[in-house]
Amino acid sequence: MNARNSVLAPSVPSGGENIKATIGQLSRRPEAGSLLGLIAVFVFFALVGGQVFVSSAGYASWLNVAAEIGIVALPVGLLMIAGEMDLSIGAVIPAASLTVAIVSGHYGLPEIVGISAGLSVGLLVGFFNGYLVNRTGVPSLIVTIGSMFGVMGLTLGFTVLIAGSTGVSLVPSPTVKAMLGDFVGGMFQVTIFWWVLFVAAFFYLLHISPVGNWIFALGGDKVSARNAGIPTERLTIALYMLSGFSAAFVGVSQVLVYQSAQVLAGQSFIFNSIMCVVIGGVLLTGGAGSVVGIVLGTLTFAIVNQGIYFTGIDPNLGSVIIGALLLLAVMMNDKFRLMAMSYATKKKK
Repeated sequence: MNARNSVLAPSVPSGGENIKATIGQLSRRPEAGSLLGLIAVFVFFALVGGQVFVSSAGYASWLNVAAEIGIVALPVGLLMIAGEMDLSIGAVIPAASLTVAIVSGHYGLPEIVGISAGLSVGLLVGFFNGYLVNRTGVPSLIVTIGSMFGVMGLTLGFTVLIAGSTGVSLVPSPTVKAMLGDFVGGMFQVTIFWWVLFVAAFFYLLHISPVGNWIFALGGDKVSARNAGIPTERLTIALYMLSGFSAAFVGVSQVLVYQSAQVLAGQSFIFNSIMCVVIGGVLLTGGAGSVVGIVLGTLTFAIVNQGIYFTGIDPNLGSVIIGALLLLAVMMNDKFRLMAMSYATKKKK
């Protein structure tokens, strides 16, 4: 028995080798660059921003921002993995907010009717985008820019026609506000908990359910995916409807938090959500990315976006830092991706 063990012992990895192998595998993950970036910016602002940044108020400032952008960035990331783009979210958010405010605030209908109408706006715009992308063959970037301006114009026109101004107020009931628009402990938006639920749902969709493989295949080669039997057109429409629904959810949440909806709100979400996704390691050309990476990218963006106010740095330089961070993130993600591909090639040999 002892002789047998002595023969087999050299082939069994030791504990130290297992740890090294695990660290090696983690370092070659696409999210490794995003995680290092997140740690770097957090440490930087914790040192420069002082005690306030690491206090409850400091955490709340960037977690509240991360939650709203994160809910929008998740479906935008899935669309980018599938090789598509959605810029119409910047118009869906205020359209959903104003729909709720007009239906339940201006006309006084039950809040459930207003919220349902607001979410329906997002689903409708998403269906329109997906249908046009499939039927026309026009790049999704152009289609969603067109729908963005179309929805903006309709939102402005109907709001002025109905309410007589570009803003509408709404005073939600305590129950609805507690569910969608309240602050926990007076500083943490309840939207943070909704973001966690969205992350869990999107993680299941992309990494556990069979639909996730369809999304990666769609971004890798659309024609091959269709030939393999994947319902590419229905999948594209579903992803756009998911994006529209998530943007509308943020719009509904915003009107319940701020008790007012404005026509011009939501435009900053367009590029901010894309930056979160790219910083999170999603490949711009599609076919690669992860929900964990998108979450890390969102947290990194939110910390930089809000952390600048805790330092003595001119807030106007915030955009410069975010732009540099975006470029650095893309280069780091490419580096880690090349490392992973190089390792896989060597392993095959």
